Amino acid sequence: MSKKFTIAAAAALPLALLLAGCAGTSDAGSGDAGTTDEVVRIGVVGAGDPYWETYKEAAAAEGIEIELVDFSEYTQPNPALSADELDLNQFQHVIYLATYNVASDDDLQPIGATAIYPLGLYSSQYDSVEDIPDGSTVAVPNDESNQARGLLVLQSAGLIELADGGSIFSTVADVEPSSKVKVEALDAALTATSLPDVAAAIINNDFVADAGLTFDDAIAVDDPSDPNALPYINIFAARAEDAENPTYLKLVEIYQSTQDVLDGVQEASGGTAVFVDTPAADLVASLTDVEDDIRANQ
Repeated sequence: MSKKFTIAAAAALPLALLLAGCAGTSDAGSGDAGTTDEVVRIGVVGAGDPYWETYKEAAAAEGIEIELVDFSEYTQPNPALSADELDLNQFQHVIYLATYNVASDDDLQPIGATAIYPLGLYSSQYDSVEDIPDGSTVAVPNDESNQARGLLVLQSAGLIELADGGSIFSTVADVEPSSKVKVEALDAALTATSLPDVAAAIINNDFVADAGLTFDDAIAVDDPSDPNALPYINIFAARAEDAENPTYLKLVEIYQSTQDVLDGVQEASGGTAVFVDTPAADLVASLTDVEDDIRANQ
């Protein structure tokens, strides 16, 4: 999923979309990785990014033909996968997949990790998290999903403690009084402009450049090794019955291990991608946890 997309945005997206070139499913499910004449249909958002051609070439060298199906909206790749119009998709993080599964009573599964696109903490006054004084104020976005994620970044950075360790549903009300800093929730578009008035602010990736900042200016970001960051990892998804398909797992391996592909992804992301090879079992466990949390908070 694009780093610009959030759960809150998902609810606002239109449900109708004309699929780009959808036809019948492939027969790759019965093949073994490395054989020829296999065609795997992968749904993506943004097939025009050059690294996809690089990825197709790397897969072809392993005897796997990839057909990309491009979507202009995020709402359709999961239903298309569920309906056997795709073999895999690769556009979303774990939270988005969990939200879809719960809402649709579906059971799509992550089979491999790609990258996490970190959410950053920025400051115009301090060069490091350690320099932020006790009792100062830090701003976070006030929209539901980015607020929770921003709070988890602050917790990972040692600036706050969240009740019960924090979750994707954490709010400012969950910040423990003993925390090093105070937290104020602002409209996401205003966190950047608040920098002169606060010690630091979580700024959505959409607004970083508009604020005259670069991603390298962040003094803290998501820690991919933090279990709380797992739900924000982007993934390859498959139908549950295909989770162990050797061809599909080979495609994950090719993505993760082909340097030209990774370089292309990094260029397309503006240098923000942090690549991860989190085991599929950990991704599935995170998916289950998030789905349980979503049901409990409905």
